Amino acid sequence: MTAELQLTGHRDQLFSEAIRQKLDSWISKYPPGQSQSAVIPALHILQDAHEGWLSEGVMRALAEYLDIPVISVFEVATFYTMFELKPVGQHKISLCTNISCQLCGSEDIARHIQKKLGVGFGQTTADGKFTLKEVECLGACVGAPMLLLDREYHEHLTVEKIDTLLDGVK
Repeated sequence: MTAELQLTGHRDQLFSEAIRQKLDSWISKYPPGQSQSAVIPALHILQDAHEGWLSEGVMRALAEYLDIPVISVFEVATFYTMFELKPVGQHKISLCTNISCQLCGSEDIARHIQKKLGVGFGQTTADGKFTLKEVECLGACVGAPMLLLDREYHEHLTVEKIDTLLDGVK
């Protein structure tokens, strides 16, 4: 069996009919031959479908599906902090440490979260519940300090807000 056929079979295992429909819906929004424009939404779809992260195999299969060079998918997946290239916890905390958040106390918030969860940036709690990430900017400077918990913004953070937020996560 050729490598191309093996990858196609692998792609079919990775991409259920429902996933292919979602991908095709995004691809159809762009002119013919411009499927690369669908890379970001496609990566979101695949990350959600594959336990919150993107394996090399998934990214290669996406490149094949979009008929674009593999590097075009890898560039996007490695550039944006919203994409994970290794397994993550059940919930992802992305704490902004850019200048606006830093000036408003994100360093104290970071220390508190790290102490409360017992992990540093880039680590996952032993129970697999949380992964803590340091991110450069989430575009909500007016609400600094802030974080993204999964896909929900939380602004004007305090130690008390952090405790309530983390204790309330199921």
